[in-house]
Amino acid sequence: MATRYRISFPHIIFIHTRCDQRGSVVLCEMGLSGVRLQPLCVRSLSLTASQNATLESPPARADSTFKVTMVPGDGVGPELMTAVKEVFKSGDVPVEFEEFHLSEVQNMASEEKLNEVLTSMKNNRVAIKGKIHTPMEYKGELASYEMRLRRKLDLFANVVHVNSLPGYSTRHNNLDLVIIREQTEGEYSSLEHESVSGVVECLKIITREKSRRIAKFAFDYATKKGRSKVTAVHKANIMKLGDGLFLQSCAEVAELYPKIKYENIIIDNCCMQLVQNPYQFDVLVMPNLYGNIIDNLAAGLVGGAGVVPGESYSAEYAVFETGARHPFAQAVGRNIANPTAMLLSAANMLRHLNLEYHSNMVSEAVKRVIKQGKVRTADLGGYATSVEFTRAVISNLSA
Repeated sequence: MATRYRISFPHIIFIHTRCDQRGSVVLCEMGLSGVRLQPLCVRSLSLTASQNATLESPPARADSTFKVTMVPGDGVGPELMTAVKEVFKSGDVPVEFEEFHLSEVQNMASEEKLNEVLTSMKNNRVAIKGKIHTPMEYKGELASYEMRLRRKLDLFANVVHVNSLPGYSTRHNNLDLVIIREQTEGEYSSLEHESVSGVVECLKIITREKSRRIAKFAFDYATKKGRSKVTAVHKANIMKLGDGLFLQSCAEVAELYPKIKYENIIIDNCCMQLVQNPYQFDVLVMPNLYGNIIDNLAAGLVGGAGVVPGESYSAEYAVFETGARHPFAQAVGRNIANPTAMLLSAANMLRHLNLEYHSNMVSEAVKRVIKQGKVRTADLGGYATSVEFTRAVISNLSA
């Protein structure tokens, strides 16, 4: 039974062919979000379904599984990945993980290991990872392994969707905003030197090409997701050339999207406004350092680092991780880390792979457990352990 499928993304970048276990030819074109399958030519079909329908019952078992690169990282990362693997196993999710342990603080870092991870990511094109902790000590290399991974894969866009969790009350409820961060240049360019003794120069790199690219990504995202406003975050009043170029690039791109409202705001005022009235924001786009700060601030508005998922995109690859990147080293081995953010990131990954049923199953189970309020980890005011929370999610998979 041979069937050809076309897998299309909203932004077509490349084509990859492979054969499944029955010999079916599959064309893979990667882009911003999940995939949609369209038959190109069919000799025989055993299953038909509406392409855009939301599955209410488990689909027929796939002939083969999706391979995904997994990098647990440091701190509680391995514990969180264990939760993901257990939930996927219980939910019969058709994903096979290629697991690699990469760490700069556990003597598990080398060029060979880094290249192995990169090879796997390039082959699979989808990965899920924990935080790879960056030591503050200078050991001859300024660029961390995290930064090198982003640059090697050109993961220029980091997306963090800050969404209030049903049933968990915070100072600001019903929040729904998106933070888009350029993460391949800016202050994290790893260009530092001591010009004279006691004087260190740290270079911030802003380019028109990458500023326009992240601005276009933000406006494309807003258009695709039906959002109405994009706000550029900057400090152009002080860094007149660097942030001035970023701001100018955003304004130029904004003219191409007349249906999307465009505003800009200075970074320090943005922080205050997020605390006072976050509802005024929809999609925010910003350079590297500001994005790192705003990601963490916004995560705190809805429950903290343990509940907000994130993802990073290049033209060809997608990496799913927590929205606020913390190793939470003090919790290692204590069974207290909140798996919510990593599980929601895993659910977003499944949606990207067009596994809508499984994505909804995992995300709804997580949200159902939190809404019920009986099993919550300490960061959400509860007493449950990581293992107890994971078991509760598993028990809600088929609820």
